[in-house]
Amino acid sequence: MIRNRVTYRTVDGVRIPGTWRHVFIRNGRYFLTDLSIYADGLVDCWGLVTLEEFEEKLRSGWVATDLPDGAPAAAHGMARWKFSEPQSQLTPEVLLSEVRDTIDQLNNRPDSTGRCLAAVLAFLEDRTEENRAVAREAFLAIPVTKRRFALSDMDRKDWPLRVLVAGPGGRTYLSFDEPVTQEDYDRALAYFEERSRWRTRTSADGPTTAHTPAVYLPPFAAEERATDPGLRGLRNDYPAPISIGEVSYPSVAHAYWALSLARQEDHDAVATADSGAAAQEIAADAPRRNGWEHARTAVMTSLLRAKYDQHPELAEILLATNDATLLYEDVYSSFWGESGGRGRNWLGRLLELVRSELHMHRSGMPVL
Repeated sequence: MIRNRVTYRTVDGVRIPGTWRHVFIRNGRYFLTDLSIYADGLVDCWGLVTLEEFEEKLRSGWVATDLPDGAPAAAHGMARWKFSEPQSQLTPEVLLSEVRDTIDQLNNRPDSTGRCLAAVLAFLEDRTEENRAVAREAFLAIPVTKRRFALSDMDRKDWPLRVLVAGPGGRTYLSFDEPVTQEDYDRALAYFEERSRWRTRTSADGPTTAHTPAVYLPPFAAEERATDPGLRGLRNDYPAPISIGEVSYPSVAHAYWALSLARQEDHDAVATADSGAAAQEIAADAPRRNGWEHARTAVMTSLLRAKYDQHPELAEILLATNDATLLYEDVYSSFWGESGGRGRNWLGRLLELVRSELHMHRSGMPVL
């Protein structure tokens, strides 16, 4: 499960997304450490390996799933201990399956749970024994550690699934389950029919998640406007002059830092700086307006609206991102940007707000 465990590595300037989980690596002792898994199928288990090489690491015990009683263990810099009656659900096969699922999730592909639910749907639409067998095989392909949560139903867990794929008179994968009765099977069918009705209901407000892959906006250095700036044109330091009242600023970055300052002479120095980066550097040593931290988000919103109102060609670039999540990298500010999966990404969020406003104006909706 990826959740918020986000990491990445960079290859030839391209960011490869990934995630991580805890494992034990056996190198003399059993070391509790992080296993990093990346979208391109590479796994870092104290060295980058392919998925096939990772399987060999599992078979050899380098990545340990068998934890012997009395074996020495350590968590780097925190503690050392010996295992006492250790218990683990993991086997090399289970951990390998979980890693394969994680790679599917990182690539927005159906994992073993998704493939199982698709096979179950196919069986419900055409209830042949052949389709049931396919659904059962897909269900058993889910790592045993994840089967109980395949339906995301903490009350029933996987009971409806294991009954459905076993069929009347059949046995589930759990040895303590009794043979499936017709009553059990009918209850499982009713569960999936109700689930189908619930799942197919759509919000009157439209989709809740983006259908376009996230767009990453990395830093860049530019002193002149480009004929086709692409996503660079969405950066605040892109040289797109904006007029605020009687004053013209070379970029949003110039305007933001200039307006943050208490003294007029500092404002003027920042407004005429050679670049957005230079504007920020000058502003760093000057006093801020009182209450700036409470007003800065509203100021930035106004500046972004001005930029895309005054530069229609850049508005088209923003609109072309559709409904994608915009990730604005800023290594200097975890408030405005994100770096390495961390940060509040306010600039990305405000760009999405301005994009929505542009869509509103284009569609002719009334301005409230």
